[in-house]
Amino acid sequence: MHRGSCLCGAVTYEIDGEIGAGYYCHCRRCRKASGSVMAANALIDPASLRITSGGEALRTYFAEATGLERRFCGLCGSPIVSHRPATGRTAIRLGSLDTAPPHGPGAHIFVASKASWEDLDERLPCHAEFPPL
Repeated sequence: MHRGSCLCGAVTYEIDGEIGAGYYCHCRRCRKASGSVMAANALIDPASLRITSGGEALRTYFAEATGLERRFCGLCGSPIVSHRPATGRTAIRLGSLDTAPPHGPGAHIFVASKASWEDLDERLPCHAEFPPL
């Protein structure tokens, strides 16, 4: 069982399942949503995620261009989870976890659109866009 929360603590959640492959996403949208050079995410089974408090504080931003739904705390702005309905892929923001994940991110994705001033740790695999699954 993994637990997590937003910065202000209003939104809390549990993941009753495995935290899958982790990755650093360098796409423009993740950079904008995180306010940083990348977002550290990991795939999860959407059925394993349960909001334990603060569901009323969660807000959703849906980007029609990419089909990605981002959920974040409406009080402090912390990103929590993203979901792509078309594929069923759901990713948790690793920084929102209160318990340590079983492993850190194992790859960089969307490096073709990374910030020009960012230096990558190339010990991890780098993918121009989504990696092959």
